[in-house]
Amino acid sequence: MFDNIKNDLPASIVVFFVAIPLCLGIALASGAPLISGLIAGIIGGIVVGILSGSQVGVSGPAAGLAAIVLVAITNLGGFEVFLVSVVLAGVIQLVLGFLRAGIIGYYFPSSVIKGMLTGIGIIIILKQIPHFFGYDSDPEGDFAFFQVDGQTTFSAILNTFENISIGATTVALIAMAILLLWEIVLTKKAKIFQLIQGPLIAVVVGISFYLVTRGGGTFAISPDHLVNVPVADSFSSFFGQLIRPDFSAITNPQVWLVAVTLAIVASLETLLCVEATDKLDPQKRVTPTNRELLAQGSGNILSGLIGGLPVTQVIVRSSANIQSGVRTKTSAILHGVFLLVFVMLVPGLLNLIPLSVLAAILFVVGYKLAKPQLFTQMYSLGWEQFVPFMVTVLGIVFTDLLLGIGMGLAVSVVVILINNYQNSHFLHKEEEEGTSNVVKMTLAEEVTFFNKAAILSELDSLPEGSYLVLDVTNTRYLDHDVIEILDDFSEKARLRNINIKLVCEDRSVENPPNYLEFFRLSW
Repeated sequence: MFDNIKNDLPASIVVFFVAIPLCLGIALASGAPLISGLIAGIIGGIVVGILSGSQVGVSGPAAGLAAIVLVAITNLGGFEVFLVSVVLAGVIQLVLGFLRAGIIGYYFPSSVIKGMLTGIGIIIILKQIPHFFGYDSDPEGDFAFFQVDGQTTFSAILNTFENISIGATTVALIAMAILLLWEIVLTKKAKIFQLIQGPLIAVVVGISFYLVTRGGGTFAISPDHLVNVPVADSFSSFFGQLIRPDFSAITNPQVWLVAVTLAIVASLETLLCVEATDKLDPQKRVTPTNRELLAQGSGNILSGLIGGLPVTQVIVRSSANIQSGVRTKTSAILHGVFLLVFVMLVPGLLNLIPLSVLAAILFVVGYKLAKPQLFTQMYSLGWEQFVPFMVTVLGIVFTDLLLGIGMGLAVSVVVILINNYQNSHFLHKEEEEGTSNVVKMTLAEEVTFFNKAAILSELDSLPEGSYLVLDVTNTRYLDHDVIEILDDFSEKARLRNINIKLVCEDRSVENPPNYLEFFRLSW
């Protein structure tokens, strides 16, 4: 487990720093107690990390569930009742895992997965711009276009320039310089700079900057711009913050409805993230998806029992993990351990970290997910790949993660239907046995009712007196609707003096009286 600790330990530290503001911000955006986000992060790191088969994925509270959680807590009448739904959602995920429903993740096109990663990268950058300059009206972890503070992604950026904090901006620029120096120069100079990650140095410098300037002055950073972890006086008071589910509400149909919704959405988000992280993994390992559902279900049961938010595998922390050189899931587990230790023992130290420093770290993560050359690469693959990719990217930026993915998936289905429509048959003219005006139509391997219009249009365009050779030798599935079209066309053909020769392997029939009977006998 610890053979790759020299790679996994530095990666876990980076993920730890990325996870802190996201856990807190998602809890705030969800209308839940702040401690619930940290609990979900701890459970996602330690429990799901141990049970999961993913070597690079990181689990925790998900921004994509924030809107669902916010509405659910309000409708159910309290966080304690909502926790029952979280526990039940975990049970449902266990059932899905045992039913081997993890295969669903493989039905999402590559263009949509790449669009998801790129869209997340862009939205990370856009959402971190206000925090980079010290404007924190919207909490970290709110990745929706319409923000919980009443603004949109772009109106918040415009408002930022009227609320710039000199101190926060200065330390963010220093942090960014450190990160770029580490990334471009130092890691290539000596191995020590690969072990000690740039984000750790950036955070240490950020804390030092705050302590030096907090006496006042131009470069002072407001306490409101710092990480805000709930501080407990002792171990007992820490455990006293934990909230227990109210199982008296388990008979409430609304609780079950929320549970089913959480289970489905969390499972889909997890499976999409698994598919994406497997693509990002330099070693191209394949995560067992059914095991992942079992791990997520176990994590959600425990998270709900001790007052945590729902858990999924999450792309921002997972991509930060991969970019930091992770080798095994030890990194995800260690990040959860760090969260637990610091939240219980030294939360005051975490509360000295400026959010603008963490914004600088997230900028780098976002850029690596949304590199400009990826757009050129996707464009070069053709419109069938580029259009779903761009729709997914724009959908995520201008709506939210799940809706953006849904839009990209819908466009992918349309592209498939268009290709299916175009590829239903092959048509060419040829001379046969001295007969002129011969047209040969070869049907594809699978012909469904989606191809009806294309085939009917082609048949109706045949000139009078044609000789049609209809070859279904390679066809393995022919929809009944298409057979009916052929049957109906035989009547039109007689009126237009069109002769038809139907060919199927070694069997052929001139002007068959009954197409359905022909195919029944041939197949």
